[in-house]
Amino acid sequence: MAQLRPRGMAILGAALLFAAAALLSGGGLARLTFVLTAVLLALAAICIWVVVRRTDRADRAAVRHVADFFAHDPVPVALTGPDLVLLYANPAARSAFGGEDETTLTGLLDAELANVSAFLFDMEREVRTRGAALREVDRPDGRLSVSVHSTGGDRCLWRVHFTASPSGPAVPGGAVPVVRLGAGDEVLGLNDAGQRLLGARGGECEAFCPQGPLRAGQVCTILTEEGPAGRLVADWPREDGTRDVFLFPPVAAAEDAPDGWAFFEALPVPLLKLSRDGRLLLSNRPSRALLAIDSAEGRRLADVLESPGRPLPDWLDDAAAGRGTVQAETVRVRREDREVFVQVALTPAIDNGEAVLIAVLHDATKFKFLEAQFVQSQKMQAIGQLAGGVAHDFNNLLAAISGHCDLLLLRHEQDDGDYADLVQISQNANRAAALVSQLLAYSRKQTLRPRVIDLREVLSDLTHLLNRLVGEKVTLEVSHDPELWAVRADKRQLEQVLMNLVVNARDAMPDGGDITITTGNRILKEPLRRDRAVVAPGRYVAVTVTDRGAGIAADHLEKIFEPFFTTKRPGDGTGLGLSTVYGIMKQTGGFIFVDSTPGEGTRFLMLFPAHEAPARVAAPAPLPSLRDAKAEGVVLLVEDEAPVRAFASRALKMRGFTVLEADSAEAALKILEDDGLHIDVFLTDVIMPGMDGPSWVREALTTRPDTQVIFISGYAPETFGESETEVPNSVFLPKPFSLTELTETVGAQVSEGRNRPA
Repeated sequence: MAQLRPRGMAILGAALLFAAAALLSGGGLARLTFVLTAVLLALAAICIWVVVRRTDRADRAAVRHVADFFAHDPVPVALTGPDLVLLYANPAARSAFGGEDETTLTGLLDAELANVSAFLFDMEREVRTRGAALREVDRPDGRLSVSVHSTGGDRCLWRVHFTASPSGPAVPGGAVPVVRLGAGDEVLGLNDAGQRLLGARGGECEAFCPQGPLRAGQVCTILTEEGPAGRLVADWPREDGTRDVFLFPPVAAAEDAPDGWAFFEALPVPLLKLSRDGRLLLSNRPSRALLAIDSAEGRRLADVLESPGRPLPDWLDDAAAGRGTVQAETVRVRREDREVFVQVALTPAIDNGEAVLIAVLHDATKFKFLEAQFVQSQKMQAIGQLAGGVAHDFNNLLAAISGHCDLLLLRHEQDDGDYADLVQISQNANRAAALVSQLLAYSRKQTLRPRVIDLREVLSDLTHLLNRLVGEKVTLEVSHDPELWAVRADKRQLEQVLMNLVVNARDAMPDGGDITITTGNRILKEPLRRDRAVVAPGRYVAVTVTDRGAGIAADHLEKIFEPFFTTKRPGDGTGLGLSTVYGIMKQTGGFIFVDSTPGEGTRFLMLFPAHEAPARVAAPAPLPSLRDAKAEGVVLLVEDEAPVRAFASRALKMRGFTVLEADSAEAALKILEDDGLHIDVFLTDVIMPGMDGPSWVREALTTRPDTQVIFISGYAPETFGESETEVPNSVFLPKPFSLTELTETVGAQVSEGRNRPA
């Protein structure tokens, strides 16, 4: 708005000029044009004047409110308009910064901040997008905190608070020059040595380092008061996004470091001085704390740090000789109490004519932790994809095996000598299917049939089986919240989760003990952040399984949900139990966490989103069995696996259906080109070479909209997105399926299609 006032005056002046021209013109069209232009310009000037007046009134009102609140505030406060124009500065601000005649905040703080314009305009840009901004600047005499909040329009409220440093300068002092740089390499502060070295050039980084940005481990040419000089750069990142840059002399001359290398001890940056063969010659207090040593005397670098992936002598020799591109390496610290990683930058230097190395250390433990989390997530995802792919192929094989076994059982009576063998084949196929289901549970691609259930009823039905599983030495206690909310889950898979956790708890107590299962309601008002997971606020049902067993070692906790990881003896466990639990919980939309103390026990906490209690519905009427009257209907069977297609075709034909077979989606569409052919049901695999199941079905339904659809797959329906819900009159049948499940599903779809109103 500040620019509108002069623009309004200019427009008003132009309007007057056009009005004068209209009076001097002879008349006609030219005079009319001048008059209209003058009127339009006058109206524009009036509109601008109104806007300016309103803005001025709003600014005056804002100033009154700010003055009422902050006139006696001991902290400097200022209200600014566009372009940091000062609308108000309280007495504390005028007194602290001595700017009685200043009209902008930039002028008011010019003596307090290096590169004040860039600093304040950067904060102003941030407040326009986020509503507020905060910067803290460490100076030799203390810390300056600058905060700003938007108050509406183009006005911003600023608070500038200075805290004197009781324990010395905030920017590290000593004989070594230190420059504090912001995120954009703007200079925020200098220590005394830095001011003596750089003088008036300390405002901009480019002013004293024309070669480019200052980078750790490099010798940069610095323009000093005495002329260009080489300085070894050491970097110290800070949590607020700024960094302290130390400018070491590449040669330790007496005039630069009066006490030799004694300035090491005064610096907050972890530093080591090394000989070329790896002996520790000198260390400072931060480096000793980081490496957990009391002295560098008599130690070698290999005693405190592990190898960076190549022999330490080669690394040190290359750094000392300047061979190749010597970059910072991240290595593990050899310490007993905790795992620590450091980033080490080596730079050659000269000490009394001998080549030495300066090692600048930076704590990289947090970075390595994040890197490990990323690698772990990538590994879990890769294993999940592998498990899902293997399970899909196995389900196709198992569908063919169990299906043909069912066909053989139909041709044999129970007193037949081969009947028992066929039953064994069928049972083992089912066991294999259960193992595949665990793989799919881990990869979150198993088929779930969720419904709203009461956990108290599930546990009541399961308690007898759990008591048999834990044996006589272990006592199982179940405690419920009487007002427990309902959850939505697959009852069979939920029982699998509870059984796996209880069995693990039993195995952790070979001498007996207590296992407690507790349920309760929990309301999260704030997000729960734990173990790389964030649980959104809302209503949850909590289930805990607690044992008093041996516990889980800390280094095993982060691996227990990985497939095939087990601490049991070979043959005692597959390593799929907890990975199955993890997969089911994630696919259900819940969360699982574990707490364990070796020697005290383990506690698993599961959180399920709460749902409304289920409505009681009447049980559906039973479908006719395979041995009832012959069925009718035409089925188009599309399956690329020949054994599965052969079994399904024979089973449906035995039931009485007419079956047309196709080994691909393209072949199915070719069959449907016969307009005189009536099809009751499309029975199709989902994943096939070429066009997939949902794609060809959608194309076919454009000309046959009343046809029923059955999708079959070794994956869960979620893996092909919302295709099932997008396709009308469709159901999903997971592989492996039995002969009865196949024929009853097809029969139900045929009946539904024929009974649908026209």
